[in-house]
Amino acid sequence: MSSVALYACTVAVWGSTWLAIKFQLGAVAPAVSVAWRFALASGVLFAIARARGLRLRYAPATHAWLALHGTLMYGANYILVYLSEQALTSGLVAVTFSLIIVFNILFLRLFFGQPVRMSAVAGAACGIAGLALLFWPDLSTFAMSPKRSLAVMYCVAATVIASLGNMSATRNHRLRLALIPSNAWAMLYGALFVAVCAAVDGETFSIDLSWSYLASLAYLALFGSVVAFLCYLTLLGRIGADRAGYSGIAIPVVAMLFSALFEHLHWDLWIIAGMSLCLAGNLMALRTPRALATGAAATTQ
Repeated sequence: MSSVALYACTVAVWGSTWLAIKFQLGAVAPAVSVAWRFALASGVLFAIARARGLRLRYAPATHAWLALHGTLMYGANYILVYLSEQALTSGLVAVTFSLIIVFNILFLRLFFGQPVRMSAVAGAACGIAGLALLFWPDLSTFAMSPKRSLAVMYCVAATVIASLGNMSATRNHRLRLALIPSNAWAMLYGALFVAVCAAVDGETFSIDLSWSYLASLAYLALFGSVVAFLCYLTLLGRIGADRAGYSGIAIPVVAMLFSALFEHLHWDLWIIAGMSLCLAGNLMALRTPRALATGAAATTQ
């Protein structure tokens, strides 16, 4: 796939998962649903790796790094986002989580010595401003309280952890770890981490056998996890975590489009202005030379 197709697939799938997650809420605890999701996704990746004859054995040191990657990208940040959404609106969470672009830029400089691209900084500022306008009705009525202050800290922590997960993915790519088997292990470790947290919290490991729950779980595991993460991580290896992170700006925009289609979202000037700025921010960041070149190579096993 070209990098343009990878970016579009990532944004489209993750933008649609906002609707699918709604069918996960109810009888099953959110953390338990996340554990089921990544356990199923891990099983699918293991099956693909075995069918393609890919090597699944790694040295203990590599397993330690894969466990860290899984805990950061597929575990801790999901738990913290769910905790933050108990007191914050989805709009405020989306705006806060968009700061992952800023953290990606800073961490690439800190850990890998990558120069800061001014186009990336300008795009980040424009995109975050666009998201703020997109969710302005939520932000304008927000009032801080002790519970909400804690939720904001959870959300910021989730953003930092997700960015560190991007750094671990960057390291794995530079070591040329095959994408499918390495992420099969990483998602398994992430599922185990979430399961342990759920058990410590006293959650019951149940499963809802309704069609809506099982269908949404399958979609989140197969498309939201296997397909989207493979596309995103391949893209990250090609164009870098700073540019790939701009999917975090585009995803809420796509989610709003899905909401307009299926939930009769009312369009207003804030939404139109916000979407325009989000698009401008993405174009600023991604139009640098070779950013979305179709011929870029990546390890996609």
